[in-house]
Amino acid sequence: MIPTISTTIDPGTSRLDRASNRPAVDDKTRGVSLRGTFRIFLLYDVAEAIDLGKLRGLLGPRGVPVQRFFPRRTPEYVGFEQAPIVEPCECFRLKSGECVPCSVKYYAYAVVAVQLEVPFDCEWQPLLRQSERWMDTSEIEPLAREIVRKHLEVVSNAVIHPSSDWLSESYLVIDLKPVEGAEGHPMTAAELVSRHGERIVQLIRGESAPLAARSVEDTLSTALSYYATDLVLVSSGAALVYDRPEDAAATIQILEFARTQLLEFRYYDNLMTRVLAAVYAALDRKRSILFPRRGLTGDANRLNTIRLDVMELTERIDNAIKFFSDTFYARVYRLAASRMGVPDYRALVEQKLRTAGELHGLIVAQFNEARMFVLEVAIAVLCLLDVILLLEGK
Repeated sequence: MIPTISTTIDPGTSRLDRASNRPAVDDKTRGVSLRGTFRIFLLYDVAEAIDLGKLRGLLGPRGVPVQRFFPRRTPEYVGFEQAPIVEPCECFRLKSGECVPCSVKYYAYAVVAVQLEVPFDCEWQPLLRQSERWMDTSEIEPLAREIVRKHLEVVSNAVIHPSSDWLSESYLVIDLKPVEGAEGHPMTAAELVSRHGERIVQLIRGESAPLAARSVEDTLSTALSYYATDLVLVSSGAALVYDRPEDAAATIQILEFARTQLLEFRYYDNLMTRVLAAVYAALDRKRSILFPRRGLTGDANRLNTIRLDVMELTERIDNAIKFFSDTFYARVYRLAASRMGVPDYRALVEQKLRTAGELHGLIVAQFNEARMFVLEVAIAVLCLLDVILLLEGK
C-alpha cells in the first residue's frame, strides 16, 4: 500500500502558493461537483483451488457467474475460461456506523474478493481525504476477513485444500461519473486531465500533499482512453476509471483480475522460497553412503512434485483470462499488471522454478553417483571374495 503523507498545512497549498500568499486551492477546482463510487477490493488467497461447479450448487440462486463483460468491439472469444461467481453479501457495517453495500466473488484459483461500494458526492478536497482514508484498509480489513471466513464455512465442500494462513491484497478504484464542464457538457478525458490532472494523480496515489511535476507527468503519460470521453489511470495502489457505468464495469473487472494475479504470484513466490530453503537444508545434511536412496530420492520426488504443481497452477492463472488481440482491455490489463508489479513477481517465481529444476537434476545426479559408488564397492568386494576363495581352494 502506498503510504500517505500527512501535514498540518492545507494539502491544496503548494510551496509557491504559500510563499506568495495566493489562495490555497486553485480556482479551477472550486465548485467542481464530483460524483461516483469508491470500490474497495480486499482479496484473499484461501486454498489451492475452488470447485466453481460445486460452489454454484451450494450457493443456489445467490451465486451468479460473471457474464461476458467486454464491450467496445472486443472479440467474442475474449473472456474468462471459468467465470468467477459473485454472491451478494450482508451490508458491511463500519466501526463508524456507516453501512455500505458488499459482495463476495469466488475465483477458481482460490482467491476470494470482497468488494465494498462507498458513494461520494463532493469537491476535490473532501475527495482527496476520502481516498486517503479508503486506501488505508486497517479499519475494514479485519471485518472483511471475518466475512470471508463465514462464507467459506457455508461452501467448505467446494474448497480444495484450504489454507490456514491467508495472503491478502487490497486495491481501490475510484469510479468517477462524468464531470460537468464550463458549458454544462460532460468533460472529455483531455479536458479532465488538463484541468485536474494533478489532483487526479494525488487521488490515485493517496497523497494529500502536492506532488512533483515529474511524478504527475509520469503517471499521466500512461493514461488510456478508447473514446474521447473516457479515461483510465492506474497506480500501484489505486486507479481512476472515468467512463459510462456499463463500460466502467468491464475496466474495473480487469483491474481486479490483475490484482488477483499479483496475490497468486506472491503466494507462489513464498511457497517456492520455503521449498528451496528446505531442499538446501536437506542437501547440507550428512547422508549415508550405504543408503543414499533414503534421503535423496525422497527429496527429489517432493521437489519435482511441488515444481510441477506450481507450474500447473501458474498456467491455470494464465488461462483464467486470455487476450488474443490488441484490444482496449488488453492494454488496460498490461498497464495494470505493470503498475501493480505482476511481471516482477512472476519473474521471481519463474526463476525459482528454474532453480528447483536444476536442484532436482543435481539431486538425481547425486543419487546416481552414490548408487554407482555402492555398486562399484559391491563388485570390488565380490571380486576380492572370489580371489580369496580361489586361493583357499588351491
